[in-house]
Amino acid sequence: MPLSYEIDKTDLQILEWLVQDAKKPYTEVARKVHVSPGTVHVRMNKMEEAGIVEKTTLRINYAKLGYDITAFIGIYLEKSALYEKVLAKLKEIPEITSIHYTTGNYSMFIKIHCRDTNHLKEVLHDKMQQVEGIERTETMISLEESLDRSLLLPAK
Repeated sequence: MPLSYEIDKTDLQILEWLVQDAKKPYTEVARKVHVSPGTVHVRMNKMEEAGIVEKTTLRINYAKLGYDITAFIGIYLEKSALYEKVLAKLKEIPEITSIHYTTGNYSMFIKIHCRDTNHLKEVLHDKMQQVEGIERTETMISLEESLDRSLLLPAK
């Protein structure tokens, strides 16, 4: 269970530096925030225990690995009660990298990476549209990602 933790200005500064580059050594972050490296380490541990910091990830350029198509797919469910069942099946499709339960036109909105349009068609037809509970889908191919960033939190 996440602990309760009160974020302060120092925590926000630490997060600001690490959001820019999660590989930045704590010693360098400490120097920029004017605290000891131990303080950065302890505060990061506390923020992880509190569930504020959930994970550190790599940002992969999928196109350089041969996945030239990024698409967003709106999913219409037959009924919203099927969400958990559909979610479990979609999590088994490795090309899907993000799944959101949404309001509005779609029940779910996902992000997918494929090698090319044939691969996208295969994933849509042979995997996604075979999932029981999906009524239909609507696909939008991304032409360019112009911005991908974390929310920068204002210092208190």
